[in-house]
Amino acid sequence: MVEYGNGVSGVAGQVAGGKAGGSGPVDVGAGFGQFVTNSVHTLSTLPPAELIGLAFIVVIGLLLLLKRAF
Repeated sequence: MVEYGNGVSGVAGQVAGGKAGGSGPVDVGAGFGQFVTNSVHTLSTLPPAELIGLAFIVVIGLLLLLKRAF
């Protein structure tokens, strides 16, 4: 395989580096940061009517949750 420009890890059927399927280390901090960034972006692009509806649903949900808790 070396003659084709691949090293020892370039065996047929194996991804270079030994990681199968694109799996690799997971950066939880970066994932959480992307979640927050995407959520803020989604909320900032909502029209006013949907923002009011979402706020109404959140308030009703909190009231129902607090009603059950107390």
